[in-house]
Amino acid sequence: MVEQGLEEGLPKILVTRKLPQAVEDYLTSNFNVTLNARDQPLKPEQLQKALHDYDGILPTAADRFDAQMLTEPAIRCKIIANFAVGYDNVDAEAAAKAGIALTNTPGVLTDCTADIAMTLLLMTARRASFSEGYLRDGDWSGFSPTFNLGTKVAGKTLGIIGMGRIGKAMAKRCHFGFDMPVVFYNRSRMEVNEAKAYGAIQLDSVDDVLREADFVSLHCPGGAANRHLINAQRLSMMKPTAHLINTARGEVVDEAALIAALQTGTIAGAGLDVFEEEPKVPKALKKLDNVSLLPHIGSGTLETRTDMGMKAAENMVIFFSGKKPPNQVN
Repeated sequence: MVEQGLEEGLPKILVTRKLPQAVEDYLTSNFNVTLNARDQPLKPEQLQKALHDYDGILPTAADRFDAQMLTEPAIRCKIIANFAVGYDNVDAEAAAKAGIALTNTPGVLTDCTADIAMTLLLMTARRASFSEGYLRDGDWSGFSPTFNLGTKVAGKTLGIIGMGRIGKAMAKRCHFGFDMPVVFYNRSRMEVNEAKAYGAIQLDSVDDVLREADFVSLHCPGGAANRHLINAQRLSMMKPTAHLINTARGEVVDEAALIAALQTGTIAGAGLDVFEEEPKVPKALKKLDNVSLLPHIGSGTLETRTDMGMKAAENMVIFFSGKKPPNQVN
């Protein structure tokens, strides 16, 4: 850890992971900052101590602050500016009770995350991960009309769970780029004309979407309410030719149930950018040739990660100026 910008009177801030240089420079110019130069994940006890040692913390979605940590006496921290849209890594209610503002970074990662969801959809449909590995391993002996056949994407039905910003961006790509009809489930009702703008029809339940879709893309929040939303029972509702795409949160899918469904042919394939116990990925999942796996890179472009960091930093600047941050969620 490296301390920078040590100017007397400025709030003391901890940044839990290395951020794009422009973001770190901006933070250094506004705060007394401790940066994570080695980019090593902090242990729970280090995060717990940080609540007592710093005025503000800028964590990632992988840094967890549970209710027990946030209800300790003599906490110094007044703001947790999460480097993510989701904030299920922080107990928002406990933070509020402790007088800690919690902010997120909405809007700036919509397109890049939808791009990765689209990438995974195409990869799993065309069995791209297996094909690339087969070629790289030197096993390819030349063109074969029946080798490693995937499934056509154009014209197939896309099902979306969670029609927020990213869900809409995914629907737009699939409907207008690949002529895919779109069905979706969302907790709130969407105006029919708005849904039509994305070529989409809202269904009454998650189950209805799973039964109808050829590709199911998850764009719902994580947290306790959606833990294992996609479980063995719901996987069995999907078509045996269907594919599941998850760029939301790992805990939304029961990983063990998904592995079993992929092994037995309950569904045809999956594309995953997030996992239940990151960075751990089950060996059984990695061995499957009908799944495409990415290491949580949904927002992973320089432009987007910089925008996320600047938004988190600006939330802190506004907070310490005595005003409510625009992205406060608790």
